[in-house]
Amino acid sequence: MKINKIGVIGAGTMGSGIAQLFSLYNYPVILIDREDSILEGAHEKIKKLTEPELWNKVSGLIELTTDMGKLKDCDLIIEAVFEEMEIKREVLNTLNNVCKKDAILATNTSSLSINKLSKFLDDPSRFIGMHFMNPPRVMKLVEIIRGDKTSDETVRVITELTREIDKMPANVNDSPGFISNRLLFALIGEALRLLEKGVAKKEDIDTVMKYGMNHPMGPIELADFIGLDVCHKIMLSLYEGLGDERYKPTPLLESLIKEGKLGRKTKEGFYNYTSGRVKT
Repeated sequence: MKINKIGVIGAGTMGSGIAQLFSLYNYPVILIDREDSILEGAHEKIKKLTEPELWNKVSGLIELTTDMGKLKDCDLIIEAVFEEMEIKREVLNTLNNVCKKDAILATNTSSLSINKLSKFLDDPSRFIGMHFMNPPRVMKLVEIIRGDKTSDETVRVITELTREIDKMPANVNDSPGFISNRLLFALIGEALRLLEKGVAKKEDIDTVMKYGMNHPMGPIELADFIGLDVCHKIMLSLYEGLGDERYKPTPLLESLIKEGKLGRKTKEGFYNYTSGRVKT
C-alpha cells in the first residue's frame, strides 16, 4: 500500500503541526475541525511557522474543512483531537462510515490505550498509534504503537512513511504511557516530589538535568511547556493504568491547576512567563 493523501482530524497545536509536516514533504493534506474559527487560527499558525519561500507550496497542499466526508479519498487518517476517550470514540465511529476500506487509521494519543480505541473501529487491523512529539516539524521521534490486532502490513507502511518524512520511528506494543510518557513522567513526577520535599529549588533541579544530563530543558520547565493540566491528565492515566505511585499527581501540581496556572500557555506555572522568558 502506498500513502498518497493524508487526513488530519483536529486543528490544534499537534494537528496543525502534523499537517504542516506532511505538506512540506509534498503530501496533500485534508485538515479538519468542527469550527471554521479553529481552522482559521490553524492557518495563521502554520503560516507563521513556515518559511515565506515555502508558504505557497504548504498552503496549496493543505485543504481546511469542517466536512468529514472529504476524508473518503485519504490513504492515511490521523486523529489528533483532545485526549478524551469519548471524543475519540465519536471520531473513530464516524470514520467507520467515511473512510475507504483499505485506509490506515492512526491516533496521535500520548496516553490512551490503542487496544481500547481500536474497539470503536470495524477493522482494528488497520489501526495504529502514531505519536508525534511537539512541535512535529522539529522533533525527530515518532512513537509507533501497535495494538493486539494491528497488522504487520500496517506497521510496515507507517514505519516506512515515518522514515520518509525524516523522522525516527520507535516501535512499541500497547502499554500505559508507551515508552516516551512512561519514562518522561517518572522523571517529572520525581522532580516535583524533590521540589515539594524541599530537597532543592526548581531552578537547581532543572539545572542538574540540563547541564548534568544534557537535556535541552529541565523536567519542571518542561512540565510548564507541556501544560500542567495535560501533565496531570497523563500522570493520572498512568497511575490508574499501572498502579505505580511514581505517577500519582502531586499536591503542588494539583494546587497550581486549581489556581489556573497551567504553564507557558497561561503565562504562569511553576515559573512565570509574563515577560516572554522564564522568571523565577
